[in-house]
Amino acid sequence: MIDGQPSGGAGPVLVDRSGGRYPLGDPRWRGDDGGPLAVSALPGLRPEQIDGAERSLWRYRAALPVPAGRRVSLGEGCTPMIPVDWGGRRVHFKLEWFNPTSSFKDRGVSVMVSHLVAHGADRVLEDSSGNGGSAVAAYAAAAGIRAKIIVPAATSAAKILQARAYGAEIELVAGSRDEVAEEAVRQSERIPYASHNWHPMFIQGTKTVAYEMWESLGFTAPDNVVLVAGAGSNVIGCDLAFGELLDAGQIGRRPRLFVGQPEHWATIADTFNGIDPGSRGARVPTIAEGASIARPVRLPEAVEAVRRSGGAAYAVPEAEIHAAVRALSARGLYAEPTSSVAAATLDHFIASGEIAPDETTVVVLTGAGLKSAERMAAVFGGHDDARETGGTR
Repeated sequence: MIDGQPSGGAGPVLVDRSGGRYPLGDPRWRGDDGGPLAVSALPGLRPEQIDGAERSLWRYRAALPVPAGRRVSLGEGCTPMIPVDWGGRRVHFKLEWFNPTSSFKDRGVSVMVSHLVAHGADRVLEDSSGNGGSAVAAYAAAAGIRAKIIVPAATSAAKILQARAYGAEIELVAGSRDEVAEEAVRQSERIPYASHNWHPMFIQGTKTVAYEMWESLGFTAPDNVVLVAGAGSNVIGCDLAFGELLDAGQIGRRPRLFVGQPEHWATIADTFNGIDPGSRGARVPTIAEGASIARPVRLPEAVEAVRRSGGAAYAVPEAEIHAAVRALSARGLYAEPTSSVAAATLDHFIASGEIAPDETTVVVLTGAGLKSAERMAAVFGGHDDARETGGTR
């Protein structure tokens, strides 16, 4: 049962890549095979199962494997999806910075922390380049439990400050995002690991963005969804939700997923396109710090999600990310550079003809520019005129 709803069979369990199965309440965060875990198949929602009186992602609780009565919520979800004139065509932008900590990470963290607290956690550990750590710190505070956040020393000061403000213990680690993750794995032997990259319940939360698209579009699926990917949790979440809706007979086909990554951190895009990521040489720092993940934990799942949808992936040059930040801002959308990778990706696939003018397209903007002040200053510093037209430049 999921919150009183029949789930079929004996109910959901955790599964690893090798087929190992574990109880849903098992405190583990990875399988015996060393790989990530996923929740076994869940039924998709029907419109009448949505709780219209609930203004948060928990309106879709019938599709979540966490008891809603134990939820830790700050009102996440239900973010605006606005139509914008983009190069003469109508495109919908999903503004995920309207979540409580100003990023999409709140969706996954609400469900993940709800699960952990329901199973007795009184302390959690997270590693993050910024937004994930802020979200875990916030929801730990809401739950009344302690949080330790390990972050790269080069993380935006505003994101570190936000996590500190929520009362989290912060540990700065010199080195790459992947080296930070390795340190967190070492410490997870003594602190429950609430990793937004590893924990299966995080993906369950991110999938609700797709349910919102479906509901907002009159219970139909868009033709295309354009996403930035770091670890790929939004990509996998969209694949999961649209797959559930397809299996439930609520949509007739999956939307195509178009995924962008900074070109020197494009492991998902390169793998999808048959390119050796190592062929790009040394990693070059990117203004899109939130997407600078060299070794995504769920790489095969992210690549397969794009392939299953009939979509495509693009390694975005740094100059195009800068231009996309300016193009969005010129339309009143102050998106952080990581989010703006999605707008650059949109431009690329419009120019290639793979996104047609008469199709319904949703672009997910994952976080606010206010959370990345130093990177925004790098884009706009010295620019008196930020009114780049953008949109199919």
